[in-house]
Amino acid sequence: MNDTTETDFVRALSKGNIKAFEMLFMRYQPKLLHFLHGFIKDMELARDMAQDIFLSIWNDKHKLSEVRSFQAYLFRIAKCTICNYYDHLIVSERFLAEQLHRPARAEHMEEMIFAQQLQRMIDETVDRMPPQRKTIYTMSRVEGISNADIAKKLHINKRTVENHLTSALADLRKVVHTFIMLI
Repeated sequence: MNDTTETDFVRALSKGNIKAFEMLFMRYQPKLLHFLHGFIKDMELARDMAQDIFLSIWNDKHKLSEVRSFQAYLFRIAKCTICNYYDHLIVSERFLAEQLHRPARAEHMEEMIFAQQLQRMIDETVDRMPPQRKTIYTMSRVEGISNADIAKKLHINKRTVENHLTSALADLRKVVHTFIMLI
């Protein structure tokens, strides 16, 4: 794909052309996956991240009219995604370390109540998911089954599994965001 063709595809994508999106996806998804996996060292997580990145590009396609280099734009998003991942990991590790060294107090009880409320909201969201999405999410995130194995067990395409997981995780992110805003 030369620069002129890529520019045409990006312009078409910014107007909602699904074929242009597919062409850009087919060209850049393997490179993006390799890039993410190089930093994350977890292929399933790298696939989820790549899927989320392309989903966000599709959802914000109107912003592409200002993009001069799709590759630079894509890898800038990937870099931010990796930074967010490690920032979240650091915060989680610090939180866990603090919990291990902190005596039980009233604050701890309050945190436990918040955690239980959040878990209840997540469980309710999962229960309201369409049956196949709920099954795929449970198999992946609760039972720890890989996307490929889920696809085999359910006799569906691996891409379908990935799409359902992306949608499920997007639903759960909204719930968590809403919960945090309420606190």
